[in-house]
Amino acid sequence: MVVALVLFGIAALGGLVLAAQRFRGAPQPALPLALIHGAVAAAGLIALIVAVTGAAGAVTLAKVALIVFLIAALGGFFLISQHLSKKPLPIPVVVIHALVAVTGFILLLIGVTQVP
Repeated sequence: MVVALVLFGIAALGGLVLAAQRFRGAPQPALPLALIHGAVAAAGLIALIVAVTGAAGAVTLAKVALIVFLIAALGGFFLISQHLSKKPLPIPVVVIHALVAVTGFILLLIGVTQVP
């Protein structure tokens, strides 16, 4: 779970840069960074799936975090589809995607610190 947490933390940094670019008026943030952000977040999601399904006593918060991150991923898929279609990224979706991802990160952080 710690690996997933680190990967999501790295993805969050990229997400902050992407969101800042969008909030500053760029209709589409840098595509290479968006792809890296998505790839690192996907790696974090895979690491979390492996950790949660592989651990007999997986922390409940980690399982909830997994569900929350899956919801955030759906928002990310929508955003990248908009990006690839050359459409401006809708700021409300960017904000919701970020809030959901941050919620998942906080839940996972609490879950990781609860492990004895």
